[in-house]
Amino acid sequence: MALFSSAVFGLSGSFAKALLETGWTPGAAVTARLTGAALVLAVPAVLALRGRWHQLRDNWLTVLLFGLIGVAACQLFYFNAVARLSVGVALLLEYLAPVIIVLWLWAASRKRPRPLTVAGTLLSLAGLVLVLDLTGAVKIDVVGVLWGIAAAVCLAIYFFITAKENDTLPPIVLASGGLMVGALVMWLAAATGLLPMVASTADTRLGAWVTPWWVPLLGLVILATVLAYVSGVVAARALGSKVASFVSLTEVLFAVIWAWLLLGELPGPVQLLGGLLIVGGVVLVRLDELRVPARLPAELDHANDVEPVP
Repeated sequence: MALFSSAVFGLSGSFAKALLETGWTPGAAVTARLTGAALVLAVPAVLALRGRWHQLRDNWLTVLLFGLIGVAACQLFYFNAVARLSVGVALLLEYLAPVIIVLWLWAASRKRPRPLTVAGTLLSLAGLVLVLDLTGAVKIDVVGVLWGIAAAVCLAIYFFITAKENDTLPPIVLASGGLMVGALVMWLAAATGLLPMVASTADTRLGAWVTPWWVPLLGLVILATVLAYVSGVVAARALGSKVASFVSLTEVLFAVIWAWLLLGELPGPVQLLGGLLIVGGVVLVRLDELRVPARLPAELDHANDVEPVP
């Protein structure tokens, strides 16, 4: 489930860039994405809550934070990075989130991560450096890098919120509620003039095909948002924030492949080697989770063991 979520999430950069290159602003692309996805998920979410509306009332803060930080801010910052950087580089900056999570759990528990987790973190960081290919032909925009790092912080918070064990709030309700909150925030920002909103009906290019503007937008809504967020919440609850965030690093590989197929952004040998190191880091962290028996609650191996939000 986590790998499926990564695969469809990886499409978002390519679909978004196809729109951005025709004149769409990042704000308009994010708003259209969130609004469309919220409308699609509204009906199944209402059916899931039928007769149990108290579940939404009891978890309003989780839904609010998820929509505000994990959805709206994260996607807006990422799309701003994509507007200035290649899809692969922007996503790799965003996926510093697993490192942020490991460091946070280390600080919260005051206990150093186990050796395999440390090794997996370092291996993934090395992979990130190689995929950035700083000594190669990839051009780095400082402002774009800052947008990517801001997206990483938001993504770390997203994993903490989605991994928090909650048997009273169905994943589809959390995803739908978060998307609605995110869409509302974006529309309010646009209405107050804080967020530029420009869209275009010009044809877009995806791979060898010239398509109407609604094709990448539909893919952005259905594949890269509705299916991605619902499956991502389910996976994060099953794996915990740390493992889910590291498995989600495979989104980088999927995003690079999609960008190659749909945008012609071909990764170089060094970047492909970096991708392999990232996967290696994921494997090490997962093995570390599987080899250690259940421990006392005081040892914070998962986000479920702490209160990540006020």
